[in-house]
Amino acid sequence: MMTKKMITVVQVKSAIRRTQDQTDTLKGLGLTRLHRPRQIEDNPSVRGMIAKVAHLIQVTE
Repeated sequence: MMTKKMITVVQVKSAIRRTQDQTDTLKGLGLTRLHRPRQIEDNPSVRGMIAKVAHLIQVTE
């Protein structure tokens, strides 16, 4: 039995005055408020979303 690797993502900067695609990416990651952590499954699609908004979030393995 293999457990899925999870990562913790926290939004640390506001999405105000950001492009619409960056705002949508934050919503796709489940980040709606500052400093509220989310546990997300680690996979290539999530890693791509994280790379797109890396300047707005903090990632913990």
